[in-house]
Amino acid sequence: MGPESPFRWPEMPNSFLSRETASAIASAHGTPVYVYDEASLVRQARAALAFPAPFGLTVRYAIKAVSNRNILKLFAAEGLHFDASSGYEVERLLKAGIGGDRISLSTQELPSNFADLVNRGISVNACSLRQLDQFGRAFPGGSLGLRFNPGLGSGSTQRTNVGGPASSFGIWHAYADKARELVNKHNLTVYRIHTHIGSGSDPEIWKRAASLSLKLAESFQTVSHFNLGGGYKVARMESEKATDLQEVGAPVAGLLKDFAERTGRQLHLEIEPGTFLVANAGAVLARVQDIVDTGEDGYTFLKLDCGMTEVLRPSLYGAQHPIRILQEKPSPGTAPVMVVGHCCESGDILTPAPGDPEGLQTRDLPEARVGDLAVVEGSGAYCSAMSAKNYNSFPEAAEILLHPDQSFSLIRRRQTLDQVLANEVDPA
Repeated sequence: MGPESPFRWPEMPNSFLSRETASAIASAHGTPVYVYDEASLVRQARAALAFPAPFGLTVRYAIKAVSNRNILKLFAAEGLHFDASSGYEVERLLKAGIGGDRISLSTQELPSNFADLVNRGISVNACSLRQLDQFGRAFPGGSLGLRFNPGLGSGSTQRTNVGGPASSFGIWHAYADKARELVNKHNLTVYRIHTHIGSGSDPEIWKRAASLSLKLAESFQTVSHFNLGGGYKVARMESEKATDLQEVGAPVAGLLKDFAERTGRQLHLEIEPGTFLVANAGAVLARVQDIVDTGEDGYTFLKLDCGMTEVLRPSLYGAQHPIRILQEKPSPGTAPVMVVGHCCESGDILTPAPGDPEGLQTRDLPEARVGDLAVVEGSGAYCSAMSAKNYNSFPEAAEILLHPDQSFSLIRRRQTLDQVLANEVDPA
């Protein structure tokens, strides 16, 4: 029974993976395996491209969310541009056939070869005063963007909040004059102001962030592009509130119109969604591999053959994911259970308390049997790209693209143990 009453999470209504398709994928490619729904990816891309923007819009996919080249190519075909968070992500995009003119780099660590990347056509946002000086030394008279921390953040935890005084991302807004000194020193042109405050769905927060950022844009007379970053929250769980892009975009569009009337400058808007585009378009297909309990006053644990090696978010910050048990003959009842992963790690829990990775929270799920398939939904963003890779020497899971006709294609092979060990060398 467990020592507490279970919290009943309602089912998400739009699960894209049926039992029949899941069974076919598991038979063909084993478990665990990531499955991405092509129709959902296209639908979200088109929704992002409809963001209100009175003077032009560029949607940049933040590829840190999931970076498989097949998804990059799909988004490129839909007309999206790309946001890279490291030099390696830039090179990944270039290797996928994405032109440098569609790539923007905003990074905590300016790569040693950034000059070569700029010469290949990418744009750069300087995210610190030091980066600004580095760029100016390499490209005197050049053009770049400036990423500022506007002093305002948004997010359910400090780990999803990338604005405000507790965040290291961007040039602190009060240092705009220092940035201007460096711009003048190197004769640079600032064509873009960039801010990113975190994840949230409150239109007032986005309006405030845009207003603060537009003050920065007004102080740099050469700015023609205005980038609000990403952080558009999706509802993985039915109880969560998703961001309505039209709702948050409308006041931003109004501010851009007011700015144009006041200054005569019509700013081209950029946004950088990641989670919005892919979170609910991905799932991890796993299998129940064991069921144990800790007695009458303890818990029943469903052990899956996936875990923090595939979905780290619950262990990292108590994130919630819908979990479905797929059975050919559905169990007549439900039971409160803890769902845990396959790692030898007490923190490998897929059902922590909301926002509390150390808290436990049972889920009411169908009475499962060993061998049943399980689907960890909402796993398209920050899962395959942000896993506890190779912990316990588990190989990286395969990735599948599910097509609208329910056929599917392998887009990343399952890693082998030899590949895990490939870079280990004995000392000479």
